[in-house]
Amino acid sequence: MPDFLEAIQQPNNVGEHTDHVSAGNISRDEKAISVDHISKIYKLYDRNRDRLKEALHIGKNIHCREHFALDDVSFDVYKGETVGIIGTNGSGKSTILKIITGVLSPTSGNLNISGRISALLELGAGFNMEFTGIENIYLNGTMLGFSEKEIDDKLESILEFADIGDFVYQKVKTYSSGMFVRLAFAVAINIDPEILIVDEALSVGDVFFQNKCYRKFEDFKKQGKTILFVSHDLGSISKYCDRVILLEKGHKIGEGQPKEIIDMYKKVLVGQLDQISNTNKSDNSSSGSKWKDRMQLNPNVDEYGSGLAEFEDYCAYDNSGTITNTIIKGEEFTVKVKIRFFERLQDPIFALSFKNMQGTEITGTNTMFEKITTGTPEAGDVYTVTFTQNMSLQGGEYLISLGCVGYREGSFTVYHRLYDVFNLTVISSKNTTGFYDMNSIVNVQKEE
Repeated sequence: MPDFLEAIQQPNNVGEHTDHVSAGNISRDEKAISVDHISKIYKLYDRNRDRLKEALHIGKNIHCREHFALDDVSFDVYKGETVGIIGTNGSGKSTILKIITGVLSPTSGNLNISGRISALLELGAGFNMEFTGIENIYLNGTMLGFSEKEIDDKLESILEFADIGDFVYQKVKTYSSGMFVRLAFAVAINIDPEILIVDEALSVGDVFFQNKCYRKFEDFKKQGKTILFVSHDLGSISKYCDRVILLEKGHKIGEGQPKEIIDMYKKVLVGQLDQISNTNKSDNSSSGSKWKDRMQLNPNVDEYGSGLAEFEDYCAYDNSGTITNTIIKGEEFTVKVKIRFFERLQDPIFALSFKNMQGTEITGTNTMFEKITTGTPEAGDVYTVTFTQNMSLQGGEYLISLGCVGYREGSFTVYHRLYDVFNLTVISSKNTTGFYDMNSIVNVQKEE
């Protein structure tokens, strides 16, 4: 261990060391983390001098507002369990993780931890840029409560995982951003914690390093480690978590199986959580609101056309009939449009297409390809068109375009077109190579 570390006092570990549970065995009798009615309140001041007055305990007319980053949140995480926390930005996800790891103190409530914690929150936050990679490994290990011998024993696995070669002997300030996060992740993931706290940290480095990170994550699950996992990647939440907690504006509003809570989160994203379900959930509500009002739309949609027809309404809905921008890979979903005609038109063509975020058109169809006769709408007629299919695209973000075109007086005419009108987020627990999943049936047999 470098000499400069000898003077660092090792902090007391949070909780006592516990025996590992066997792989796949969740003990409902043993709590690793207990969050009991925790609140975190920040005071927001209109003027900086009011903050100073309160700090110095002077003055009476001090104006401030209380902001509840967390408001009476309670949940338990059991030993051997992987629990996900999801929610919109500002919901309190990172705040609760910082309280659990001791970075923040709660305003009220109680927290109990049983086991040594390793946290993947802000990777490399404890690194000293003037120290070498090796020195930072010992520095971070000491801060986490490890002895010199324990760090010595783990050094080889850390260096192998980081895979940055001789750069580990150079000052960290000379590292590329990729090398920096690789080393930081390797230190955090290889200290053999009993409780692993992860906050959006599994997407560092290139695709091969990400694959290594996920394999390590899966190894932790098999070893029966306790994992608390925060991510916007709903595919990873669905794949890895035994249970999911949903936070919104500092409140816990849901807890349960991943699919159940992800469905609830999808409603939160489009402001439908309190919406009363109807027999046909995809229809307009009794208040007359439009389908598109319940979608996240592109404010910069590229729109043009002759004005002979117009898309009045549109949406996507999942296999439960919920209007949403989020679709589970492998499940059936529908894109639904309503179009009004302002002139008599012969056989209009209705079209749907998908692009990736780079603008490449991935797939699409229209009523002409599908050999559907659309007839002759008159002025004032309103048509409803639905495109229903299984979602086979890889997990990720896609942009949806809609079109109504046709041949008028022998010339091809765009009646109305909406490019990139809304996005669809595809949630996947299994991605393959390329744009879509072939859904191959794979059989492996050992020859006798």
